[in-house]
Amino acid sequence: GLVLLLPHGHEGQGPEHSSARIERFLTLCAEDNIQVVNATTAAQYFHVLRRQVRREGVLVPLVVFTPKSLLRSPHSVSRVEELSSGTFAEVLDDPAFLPGGARAAAASKAQRVLLCSGKVAYDLMTERDARDLDVPVVRVEQLYPFPEARIADVLRRYPKAKDVRWVQEEPRNMGAWSYIDGRLWNLLEQLADARRLLRVSRALSASPAAGQMVVHQQELAQLLDESLG
Repeated sequence: GLVLLLPHGHEGQGPEHSSARIERFLTLCAEDNIQVVNATTAAQYFHVLRRQVRREGVLVPLVVFTPKSLLRSPHSVSRVEELSSGTFAEVLDDPAFLPGGARAAAASKAQRVLLCSGKVAYDLMTERDARDLDVPVVRVEQLYPFPEARIADVLRRYPKAKDVRWVQEEPRNMGAWSYIDGRLWNLLEQLADARRLLRVSRALSASPAAGQMVVHQQELAQLLDESLG
């Protein structure tokens, strides 16, 4: 029943504030030995801890990556009803494209879907809205065990989105990409509708993050442009 809460997220504060080395934990994943989660809302965080306490059978460690900025971000706020009911969602579809959302009518026409994990989703959504683009941003909240069926269900909601992009704020040689690359390709092949997969990330780096805020902002701007441009 062990729970690890590890600060993780590029916020311009330097390497030690940015990376809990998520790629190393994902390398260890096999035979359902651990759970790796990057929760982006208060309700998600509450429900994954509740699941860990109340689950029956064999307990395995839960590793939760927790961006510091979401502690005070209005994006991560949840309503009381979301805490008092519901369960942990392994994948969160873009609320703007769900029924009743501001872009719900565009779900069947979207040409591109962005898959990501962690707080970068909010950067993408904010920039998407600023550019007024119909690009869904889908959050993979649980990386392991890999929620293949749930991701497939979400992608089926966007039948014309042949351009699927995995977006991570970490450098290419870090983050979840090396773990998720083959899994996503297998999933897209199973959907059998000619979708292609692209990766968007920071460039290869020996350091987890830049040590200067101005460089961090430049890298983030480039990341968002490659994702939505």
